[in-house]
Amino acid sequence: MKLINIGFGNMVSANRLIAIVSPESAPIKRIIQEARDRGALIDASYGRRTRAVLITDSDHVILSAIQPETIAGRTDNVSEGEDRNE
Repeated sequence: MKLINIGFGNMVSANRLIAIVSPESAPIKRIIQEARDRGALIDASYGRRTRAVLITDSDHVILSAIQPETIAGRTDNVSEGEDRNE
């Protein structure tokens, strides 16, 4: 299992991620509110401005204070690490 650092020492399983998106659009804000209502929201932003929203295959929504591009770059590093280990 490969883990991705999403900031402040928090990690997410790379295999469980479906999408990493910006929180600016109305549909994403709606997804965040729906996850909050059903108890599936994980706020890993530590009170800072949310810059990335991670959506998992278990319908959990994770908020991060790190830019989506940064997290995506970290997922690429994890994928390259898998190739080297195999």
